[in-house]
Amino acid sequence: MTQPSQRLSDAGSRYAAARKSLRERARPHLGIDPRALGAFRIAVALVLLSDLLIYRLPAVRTFYTDDGVLPRATLAEVYPLLERASLYAMSGSARVQTGLLAVAAVAAVCLLVGYRTRAATGLSVLLFASLYARNPYVLNGGNTVLVAFLFLSLFLPLDARWSLGAGRRSVRGEPNDADGGASAEGGDAGDPRICSLGTAVTLLTLVSIYAANAVSKYRSDSWMSGTAVPRIFQLSEFTVGLGPLVSEYTAALTATNWLWIALLSVSPLLVVATERVRTGLALAFVGAHLGMAATMRLAVFPFVMSSVLLLFLPPGAWDRVEAVASRLSEATGLAETDRPHRSDGGTDAQTPSPTPSRTRRGIRAGAAALLVGFFLALVWWQAAGVGLVDLPAQESTGQLSEVSWSFFAPNPPDASGWYVVAGTLESGDTIDLRDGGAVSYDRPPDAAETYPSTLWHQFGFRMKTAGESQYRPVASYACERSDRDVASVTVFHVEQPVDADGPVGEPDPEERVSVAC
Repeated sequence: MTQPSQRLSDAGSRYAAARKSLRERARPHLGIDPRALGAFRIAVALVLLSDLLIYRLPAVRTFYTDDGVLPRATLAEVYPLLERASLYAMSGSARVQTGLLAVAAVAAVCLLVGYRTRAATGLSVLLFASLYARNPYVLNGGNTVLVAFLFLSLFLPLDARWSLGAGRRSVRGEPNDADGGASAEGGDAGDPRICSLGTAVTLLTLVSIYAANAVSKYRSDSWMSGTAVPRIFQLSEFTVGLGPLVSEYTAALTATNWLWIALLSVSPLLVVATERVRTGLALAFVGAHLGMAATMRLAVFPFVMSSVLLLFLPPGAWDRVEAVASRLSEATGLAETDRPHRSDGGTDAQTPSPTPSRTRRGIRAGAAALLVGFFLALVWWQAAGVGLVDLPAQESTGQLSEVSWSFFAPNPPDASGWYVVAGTLESGDTIDLRDGGAVSYDRPPDAAETYPSTLWHQFGFRMKTAGESQYRPVASYACERSDRDVASVTVFHVEQPVDADGPVGEPDPEERVSVAC
């Protein structure tokens, strides 16, 4: 007669065998090459440093202090939850904000080199989420995507390759407890991909973003008529670099409209397809995002998406990358001849992990539940963003669209907008405070130049529907920064309708606030 302990052992063995079989079948679709994890870590760290050093740090006083355009009192009035949650809202001084940005930069550097990777990732999630919460007007969808994937990175072995921490887990002999309940196991010698619940959720999250974006475009008259992209390129405040040149080729932009919809429509193939098809599709998305970066003012968004797409490149693609790198190293005399090659990325994937303790099993079960809950929440949020599910009445305030990942969908703006900040001097004369000339509401030759920086453009774009109380600090900021004897400042938002062929009608200025200096 079979003993109960024997039956439990047999059941456990069958479960382990079934789980292993499922993982092996899922590995080509939901696994990630260790080299892809290393490249993703490096790329994301560079994006974080760029966001800090190029965009945030030069504008810290303007956008993150009480002397700027969004003091904490105004943030608390409009977004009380964000004001309470943000570490940057603890103080309104530039010194504290700069110190927090410096800590964030150190964490990003640690992530870049792979030193204490998980701690650096966790600190980056906390500091960047707090930074973005401090001023939600200087964000776009790329920033929220960045924070989401930083959080998911906590469940990935980002130090698997090209890091100071490579192999630390194998040296300690510890399994990965934060991978969502399934060890980050590599495959056999022919397939080094790491496959776990963490890798599956990460890949499916990006696919869900693209799929939701496709659905939103199917529900849009402008996208489905082929006029959306031509109209977007008539929004001259967005077009930079090659954008103004490209905007003249309506036929090419119409073709781009349909190509982008087609690419989004086949985005599920990123996990369904394998090897060459998957490589080609991932590179097509990267090319599309880099094309956006070359033509439009989108801050870190194209680079965030391109970084995540590196995770989809299969082992064959990384083998070719390493082969090219090896030939370049040999040609330059920099080849490392004494470093042994590890196809598993230094994670020692073939070494069986010790039997997990009850505490460890609890941690892994909790991590799995957190991952699944996070993914389901993201899917629900995106479905709500494209109108597939209804939001509760108290949530239907329009704030969801402010951080939506739909990217010019379902309908891109149908009007180009810019600001005129008029200053009335003590003498009674009125001037444009931007250039000191006469006030004019005519469409500028280049609306992008009316915004001093990308953050100013994001701020102006999101503020266009704001109330007078939110504009008042902006006018006060203009008063304080003016080098003229200004008695009062009036802020106007000017819009002019556009279609696929260019501007139509006349500019329509609307006064938003007027304050005495």
